[in-house]
Amino acid sequence: MDTTLTDPLVGKLLDGRYRVESRIARGGMATVYLALDIRLDRTVAVKVMHRSLAEDPSFVRRFIGEAKSVASLSHPNVVHVFDQGTDGDNVYLSMEYVPGRTLRDVLRARGRLPAREALEVMIPVLAALGAAHQAGLVHRDVKPENVLLSDDGRVKVVDFGLARAIEATNQTRTGVMIGTIGYMSPEQVTSGATDARSDVYSAGIMLFELLTGRQPYEGDTPMSVAYRHVHDTVPVPSALLPGTPPLLDTLVAQATARDPATRPADATALLVAAVDAHRMLPRESGPVPSVPVGPPQSPDPAPPPANQTLIQPRVDLLTSPVSDVAEPAPRARRGLRPNWFLIALAVVMVIAVGVTGWMFSQTTTVTVPSLVGKNVTIAESEARRLGFLVEVGKAENDEKVLKGNVLRTDPVAGTETEGKTKLVLIASAGPKRVAVPNVVGLDENSARVKLAEVGLVVDDVRKQQSETVPRGQVMRTNPAVGNRVREGSKIDLVKSAGLVMPDVKGMPRDQADAMLRSAGFNPQFVEQTDAAQPCTVIAQDPQPNAEIDKGAVVRLTLSQCSNGNWRWPWENDGDDGGGGDDKIIIIPNVMFKDVKAAREELRVAGMRVKIKKGPGRGVVLAQIPPGGQQAPPGTEVTLWH
Repeated sequence: MDTTLTDPLVGKLLDGRYRVESRIARGGMATVYLALDIRLDRTVAVKVMHRSLAEDPSFVRRFIGEAKSVASLSHPNVVHVFDQGTDGDNVYLSMEYVPGRTLRDVLRARGRLPAREALEVMIPVLAALGAAHQAGLVHRDVKPENVLLSDDGRVKVVDFGLARAIEATNQTRTGVMIGTIGYMSPEQVTSGATDARSDVYSAGIMLFELLTGRQPYEGDTPMSVAYRHVHDTVPVPSALLPGTPPLLDTLVAQATARDPATRPADATALLVAAVDAHRMLPRESGPVPSVPVGPPQSPDPAPPPANQTLIQPRVDLLTSPVSDVAEPAPRARRGLRPNWFLIALAVVMVIAVGVTGWMFSQTTTVTVPSLVGKNVTIAESEARRLGFLVEVGKAENDEKVLKGNVLRTDPVAGTETEGKTKLVLIASAGPKRVAVPNVVGLDENSARVKLAEVGLVVDDVRKQQSETVPRGQVMRTNPAVGNRVREGSKIDLVKSAGLVMPDVKGMPRDQADAMLRSAGFNPQFVEQTDAAQPCTVIAQDPQPNAEIDKGAVVRLTLSQCSNGNWRWPWENDGDDGGGGDDKIIIIPNVMFKDVKAAREELRVAGMRVKIKKGPGRGVVLAQIPPGGQQAPPGTEVTLWH
């Protein structure tokens, strides 16, 4: 049965952004899904933590903090973390999707790897760990399951910081951590203390497994394996696989020293030793002379930058056969008489080869190799081996080619060249990103100009009422100021509408004055003779809904305040509707009540209700007729809020 069909998340929209397409894998701590980020229209991997973790507040708190730290780590051999969040019971990470297999899958399918290939996997792993260590991050769970090999041969390390988040929970019981005990450093087992040297130890165990096809310690229980990590010395690979190059024995021994003080200080130090060992290994597999492995004593060779991919394993790493030890050469037979015919034939062949070589040397041509997409350091080394005079030009931005990889060459791949030809490598500087400039406080035209200066364009402009920001000035942008976005991106502006003039016509003077002043207006009143209710606003300037600045003068025209002859319509001539006192009710006083509750109270009392928008605070700021006034049922009461 297809388990994805029964998975409740498949087909759902997670956090309103990630459409879950299918389930990729399920582990002890999380399930990984293939998803589409509908906001950016890209495929991502979404790792959703199991509910037992998501329900632990300490885990969620630590998880969010670690995710933010890892998201800032940019390295070609680290699986990039794009986003983290929660959606109900689901705590998730959105990550770069790397199609391929884990190193564990490769080991299951192939068993051990040849010495050179093992180093070609470990070197990018150590480069990733070294970049993390330099940024102050420790992985804490280095193992083949957390190393991804993409279909095109790239190596990526995943799950930085997840182990640290889990340490904050009650999930670290032995039964749950059984899958990683085989790689734990002694100090991790005894005290739980970890630093960069703990990752170095785990990397050494992983190198041992790549070379021999098995972990150094096996036991019936996890505790027996943990005991051996603490009390035993990890054997060298040649103890299990005779013929393993002594260089690699030394490398494993230094990385897995029980005392952290005697290990390489961090993954970068181990990386230098691994690169040096890879350089000294012969092309053919087999034993080589033993040399010291460790941090160099002189500046030559200098350690390569930690943020570059040093060596990528061949794509055929997923399928090629294992062969570590060269076939022994046949022994020379002694006591045979020389065959003069064969000697003469050999002399003729040597002369022929020499003449042919001389002829070809006069017109030697070399084809420019295909280097696009490779790490620029590796590409430079490969081109120099072919005899090119290599020059690395200024890097250029590109949306598709990873930073540090070759974007193009000059001459292009496939060009036939003669002799020592100059070959220019142009590396990718990665996607061009610009920071959204600070346009808050500018008018719309000035904001447009400033955004255009950095290659951004204004998309949508909307207004928002504000008592603090002057009318017409930009209040904020979306994306927010300081965010780094792709050049040419569209930016939304929110600008201040200042204060919006409410409709106060029909409102008594004292209520209109109080409401407008509290909202930041400066009301001024003029009286005129009128038959309307005394001291009631009958005209206003500015008109309702006009946008004006805080403190602006509002001119209000009032009916005559001394008009003592005015009566409510139902009071004229003593006519109460012909029904007697039972047709007259007291209008409730709903001033300063919630407008919805006030409307309901008036309706229950038998009144009709008209609502007018004031400063928009949700409470009744004015009422006409006022509360306490006698009126017949169905009388219209106007409320301002």
